[in-house]
Amino acid sequence: MFLRMAVRPLMARVKETTGIVGLEVVPNAREVLIGLYNKTLKEIQTVPEDEGYRKAVESFTRHRLKVCQEEQDWEAIEKSLGCGQVEELIEEAKDELKLIAKMIEWDPWGVPDDYECEVIENDAPVPKHIPLHRPGPLPEEFYKTMEAITSGTLQDAISLSKKDEPALPPKV
Repeated sequence: MFLRMAVRPLMARVKETTGIVGLEVVPNAREVLIGLYNKTLKEIQTVPEDEGYRKAVESFTRHRLKVCQEEQDWEAIEKSLGCGQVEELIEEAKDELKLIAKMIEWDPWGVPDDYECEVIENDAPVPKHIPLHRPGPLPEEFYKTMEAITSGTLQDAISLSKKDEPALPPKV
């Protein structure tokens, strides 16, 4: 029993390369990730609680932290998260910390409710080599169905669409 506990860490597979140019193997990736995720959760507390950015960052960071705390092996972490190699996750976590600092600096949630932004319309012609991507007109049935839905009941819209459908020929 004691021998198994002592040898198990020695038997873990050692990652030799990430296979990504410029991205070196991090031998203690699990500990680094746990530290970065804890720091992220601490830093994001500065963002107002009801902001979507904070909710999203807290959600995925908590999930990743939980996986890192439960799994001991880098392979198991990579498999459980399915978001790339642990070294890539470390880079993502570092980038998220930089973004949190920028978001706090930019303060996008600090816009007053009565703020009005100026809309600048550009009437310059579109160059000929750029497609306009204007969709064609919708079928007339679409407008009939929308009219029936907004003015009547859904049943009226269904019966209207069935009435306009061509009859199927009988099976031979």
